[in-house]
Amino acid sequence: MHVVCPFCMTLNRVPPERLKNHPKCGRCHREILSGQAVILGAANFETYIGRSDLPVVVDFWADWCGPCKMVAPVIEQLAEELAGQVCFGKVDVDSEQTLAGRFNIRSIPTLMLFKSGKEVDRVMGAMNAANLRHWILSR
Repeated sequence: MHVVCPFCMTLNRVPPERLKNHPKCGRCHREILSGQAVILGAANFETYIGRSDLPVVVDFWADWCGPCKMVAPVIEQLAEELAGQVCFGKVDVDSEQTLAGRFNIRSIPTLMLFKSGKEVDRVMGAMNAANLRHWILSR
């Protein structure tokens, strides 16, 4: 299983049975599945989304958005709960307008699920943890 380090963007090979054992990056030696959402931008988006064998959920958000603030703790909770199964990323649409435009983000929060670098689904609006977990795991 290939997993991208969220800190140095190095591609690491991790046996599937070790995904839950807090694997560390071979280059920077930091935990690669830390259970936290990674801040994504133009410089690291393609590497993080496209090279990992794990599904990646990306939260397109803005600091001024009330529903985005409601979804943020849910994302944090699920990132920790689903570490080793799913990776999470966050894109600030105000500072990453090119990425927001590329994915035609018209409403925030927008959550997109990527597998093998390709978008497989998206949902708009705030969701509670149970609904978001179901959406992620049923895709």
